[in-house]
Amino acid sequence: MAEHQYRPGFMPEKGPGGPTTSQILAVITLFPVGGILLVLSGLTLAGTLIGLTVATPLFVIFSPILVPAALVLGLAVTGFLTSGAFGITALSSLSWIVNYFRKAGGGVTEQMEHAKRRVQEGAGHFGQKAKEAGHGIQSKTQEATRT
Repeated sequence: MAEHQYRPGFMPEKGPGGPTTSQILAVITLFPVGGILLVLSGLTLAGTLIGLTVATPLFVIFSPILVPAALVLGLAVTGFLTSGAFGITALSSLSWIVNYFRKAGGGVTEQMEHAKRRVQEGAGHFGQKAKEAGHGIQSKTQEATRT
């Protein structure tokens, strides 16, 4: 029992055998691939540095032309992207409004009828109050003229 205890921080002990055949084949296959990729990345870095060394004087000579051209190009791209974003926003807003009214369907007319009834009731109530106020003022003026 004591020979298979887990000890934190230590790798579990392997049996008497070493790495398996699939592990050996994986190392044999991937080691050359990794080396080739490392060489290719080094060649790419060297080519980039050589190209930058050759192109730097041209960038300095043509910078009065290249900087404004890059600025104009960047602003034009920004304008087109902004225009597209506003267009998509407008289309999605219109689509939402159309879908909202389609879902509402007959509910809109019912809401309008309800609102009309409420306005008519309010107007009738206001008219009644105005009549009562008029009668009240008329009666007060008649009392004032009698006295």
